[in-house]
Amino acid sequence: MELPVLTRLKKEIAELKYEFTVRLPKELQAAAGHGDLSENAEYEAAKARQDYVRSRIAQLEGRVRELSMYNVSSIPHDVVAYGSRVSVEDDAGEAVVYEIVFPEEVDAARGQISLSSPIGRALLNKTVGDEVEVQTPSGKRTYQIVELLTMHDRQNGER
Repeated sequence: MELPVLTRLKKEIAELKYEFTVRLPKELQAAAGHGDLSENAEYEAAKARQDYVRSRIAQLEGRVRELSMYNVSSIPHDVVAYGSRVSVEDDAGEAVVYEIVFPEEVDAARGQISLSSPIGRALLNKTVGDEVEVQTPSGKRTYQIVELLTMHDRQNGER
């Protein structure tokens, strides 16, 4: 099974490659038809976009290679890892639920945090009952894991 993030990144690569090989050459050709290239803002903008798209494609392809090494079956079943939904309580007893995702997938409004965020790193490889200490902008905070659903639990129909 492929990670959902890989599907999204591959789609973005395909869209950028289409732009790079089809749309941008047409824009460059049209802009070049307007005369002197040294003072042609449309041409310069299209060239700048072409450079950006080229480097973004390379960046995304590198990330796809990295993420392709992740095997869903190798993700732990009993500790916090990619795809886990973790309920934690802070010192004041306030509960928060986080979903652990790759940086490309983060949507804070949906409670998704990156594996590489301070709290994501602190929670990684922990289990229910464990306490973690996280340095936040407002100081150190301690959280206790009160519930854990791993990616595997969630795929098997548990909420």
